[in-house]
Amino acid sequence: MEATDERNHYTAKRKRDINEDVDDSPAVANGGVDFSLLEEIEKSQNSVEVLDVKTLKKLVLSFERRLRDNIAARLKYPDQPEKFADSEIELHEEIEKLKILAGAPELYPDLVNLNTIPAILDLLTHDNTDIAIDVVGLLQDLTDEDVLDENDEPARILVDCLIENNVLESLLQNLLRLSETDPDEVAAVYSTLSTIENLIEVKPAVAEMVCERTKLLRWIIGKIKVREFDSNKQYASEILAILLQSSVANQKRLGQMNGVDVVLQAVAMYKSRDPKSLDEEEMVENLFDCLCCLLMPLENKERFLKAEGVELMIIIMNQKKLCYGSAIRALDFAMTNYPPACERFVDVMGLKTAFPAFMGKASSPPSLIPTTKNKKRSKEELEERLISLVASLFGGVLRGSRRERLLSKFVENEYEKIDRLMELYIRYSNRVKEESERLNDLELDDLEMDEDEKYNRKLESGLYSLQLIAVILGHLWTSEHPRIKARIELLLKQQKLTKTDVKNVLQEYHDNIGDLDGPDEKEKAQAKIQRFIAAL
Repeated sequence: MEATDERNHYTAKRKRDINEDVDDSPAVANGGVDFSLLEEIEKSQNSVEVLDVKTLKKLVLSFERRLRDNIAARLKYPDQPEKFADSEIELHEEIEKLKILAGAPELYPDLVNLNTIPAILDLLTHDNTDIAIDVVGLLQDLTDEDVLDENDEPARILVDCLIENNVLESLLQNLLRLSETDPDEVAAVYSTLSTIENLIEVKPAVAEMVCERTKLLRWIIGKIKVREFDSNKQYASEILAILLQSSVANQKRLGQMNGVDVVLQAVAMYKSRDPKSLDEEEMVENLFDCLCCLLMPLENKERFLKAEGVELMIIIMNQKKLCYGSAIRALDFAMTNYPPACERFVDVMGLKTAFPAFMGKASSPPSLIPTTKNKKRSKEELEERLISLVASLFGGVLRGSRRERLLSKFVENEYEKIDRLMELYIRYSNRVKEESERLNDLELDDLEMDEDEKYNRKLESGLYSLQLIAVILGHLWTSEHPRIKARIELLLKQQKLTKTDVKNVLQEYHDNIGDLDGPDEKEKAQAKIQRFIAAL
């Protein structure tokens, strides 16, 4: 109740000051132009101080003086808000003045040396939430990406100092007390998330720190669980994607907090309806990004399977709403190097859903037609995901009736799936060939490029999809299905290609398999590719 009284008094005082300024203003004359006001503006412009160390010290001294006054007034009159309200407004004004430092990030090391950061951060726990909100706004401005863009060293010094003085813990402590109904506090939630994002931008290790030291993940989970959409739910989903995208520790941590199930429930709301706005659409895309990141560790794949994530993704695909392409992407992540998900996919009639899409026959929903960059899943991206999904199926379904059902898909309808596979092989092969020629031309122009860089460029042009197609062909060839073999040979001959062309693609793939999953897994993967090469 006291905090509410303080805020009301604080707000009333601000309004009263504004009204008093209006009452005392000189009469407007000369066609509505107040010349005295213009003179004041001109004087103030001429007297603006240069932002240097001297100005910084003045700002800091003034801030510290107002802070001391406020502390003293609160200690003297703890139960009489009206007695310390004026000092609160003065403190607010000093915090606002400090925002000017965002225009001079080169002064950040001096700000740190003046030992002002601890005092600023202490205000995040101020009894008056308005003061804490002011500090959040100040931190957001000081760490803004545009401000720090070309000031790497000053930015690092400031962020290191903030982290050392527990900015993450203080921000979260304040975040947990903010209301979702008060407009100022809702805006402060957004500013808090923005500040955390800025800190991660300067110091990527903050992504793991904030999850280790605070309850941010728990707060985000709570936000995502809310059915109603708002801008802070959207931003929370974006921050979660940032926290997960490069941290296995965070992926595992969220998985242990039932995060896989929470994200699945959040996307399930869109299985039969599309988002109502572009912002909501962006949130849904963020949630699928989170899901795909979560599906990197093996234990989260298991949780996905247990939560019937495979079934949900197939339902979403069948509904052909906006999430169609995202569901394919999630399945691709879930099934990569995880046979149980591949087997479940076959068991719940996933082949019936996936292969019309692989053939390009499944009519994509209108919302999937690309219109703006990075907003829609393009046809090509979906195609590459489907190629990867089919390759995962062959790698995960190795024997028994499931394997027969998978192989039968490539026999039915007069081998149309093999025809489609060869059509994709030719297209991606041509693209990679064009890129190789372009890279060779660049070398002739004396633009040196090492082999790793050239290989990565070719991967970007479609080499990885070409390699996966060759792997699928290898699985089909070694299936000992004589009619499948005959069809592949016929199609290669029609395109003036031979099995050697496919073997060359497989050999390059074999030679570049990494050991991210450990030397044993690398050896197993290379042995499998070597069997395909030998069989061809």
